[in-house]
Amino acid sequence: MRKEIKNLRQLLDSAVRSHRKHMTSLQSALTHTGQDAAPKRQPIPQTERMTQNSLEKGTIQTVPIGYISSCFSAKNGTPRQPTICGPSRATLQIRRSVFNNPEHSLIGLENYSHVWVVFLFHENGHLSYKAKVTPPRLNGQKVGVYSTRSPHRPNALGLTLAKLDKVAGDTLHLSEVDMIAGTPVLDIKPFIPDYDSPLHRPNVDSDKSGLQPEGTTCAECVGSDFVAPSPCTDNAQLALEVEGKDGGHGQSADPRLLNRKEKSNVLSPGDASSTSVPEALGKDLSTVLEELSAFISQGNDHLNLGSSSRESQASDGRKAKPLKQEEDGAKPCYGEEAYSTIAGWIREPPVTSLEVRFTPQAERDLGVFLGPDSAEPPGCNQPRFKFLRGPKEAASAIQGILAADPRSVYRRSRCVDRLFFFTLDTADITCWFGPGFAEVLQVKPLAV
Repeated sequence: MRKEIKNLRQLLDSAVRSHRKHMTSLQSALTHTGQDAAPKRQPIPQTERMTQNSLEKGTIQTVPIGYISSCFSAKNGTPRQPTICGPSRATLQIRRSVFNNPEHSLIGLENYSHVWVVFLFHENGHLSYKAKVTPPRLNGQKVGVYSTRSPHRPNALGLTLAKLDKVAGDTLHLSEVDMIAGTPVLDIKPFIPDYDSPLHRPNVDSDKSGLQPEGTTCAECVGSDFVAPSPCTDNAQLALEVEGKDGGHGQSADPRLLNRKEKSNVLSPGDASSTSVPEALGKDLSTVLEELSAFISQGNDHLNLGSSSRESQASDGRKAKPLKQEEDGAKPCYGEEAYSTIAGWIREPPVTSLEVRFTPQAERDLGVFLGPDSAEPPGCNQPRFKFLRGPKEAASAIQGILAADPRSVYRRSRCVDRLFFFTLDTADITCWFGPGFAEVLQVKPLAV
């Protein structure tokens, strides 16, 4: 009873705050409505003036450009992040109330592989929010709401990166989604790695990245005054320039090459202890080129971390080995961390991944389903998926969802011995959780 009373008080407080905000907005709107506009030849319409005032204050009225049609029909069992369930699919049709020709708004979008989708968390249930939240991956620990992707936020906006499979007229076909059916979409933007990914941005801070800015070389490998020779320059020509000669005309040498001469300790031909200049330069150039190629290969390995290596490191929770230890006691510079950093609990959460099992009955139930394009045998009324392409893809989607443990913190601690139900496409799935595993008990067609 104490907990229920506490919850009721919190709901009452949030309702009072929401009411105050609504009253403030109404008073502001009435104030602007009551003001008399200055006499003009072409007075601005009241609705346009209200829109301008709202935009200046950051208050806008959103209009969905479309609604998601997804393989997830309810919040329960929907993945919290798009990468959890790769086979998940959805479609988005642009509304004709937004554009007269909605297909025109998608021209050129087929050139991109991924899109950002801005949407509303329309099934939050209430508009209350708190400064601290308990993400399920933290298993009850509290952090600030803005350090998480919790749907309970002051502005219930969501952002997801979806894979764009194809564009057909006014409809987008998406995969790797984490949105349920009926989600209002506010905007879509193309994903451009050169702008959106730190790994593809030009490196301007060598202290943080562990690499030199573009156009410079590593001072540890070669001298800071080293100038790479042009491809058409040979060792003999370099020797003549270092000696202060150019074909016997006595022109002064390039000061940059003289600096290089001092760095590499190349002596003049008159010194008895010196070797010949071409020989010394040839030996020095070969050493420099070897060191330079080693540095470039290290930089390429640093920049082009393969997706497979990143996925393997993220899957088993291991971190990349440090490539460079920064000076002054700063933290080491890692492969991906050289460009961006994330909270440690993202890759090493207290909640570990689960092993997913299927009972023989569940495997038989799942094998009955047909894909959306499968030819149905004559005289057979088998269930059919709407988005998933067949039982194999459905099994992969179920494994991804259950391996990430879709239960809330409350269900993990208070409802351990209860069954867990969720829907995927046109299938109703029943499972239960044990220590370190999740087992699918049965898969039945969704009741219409």
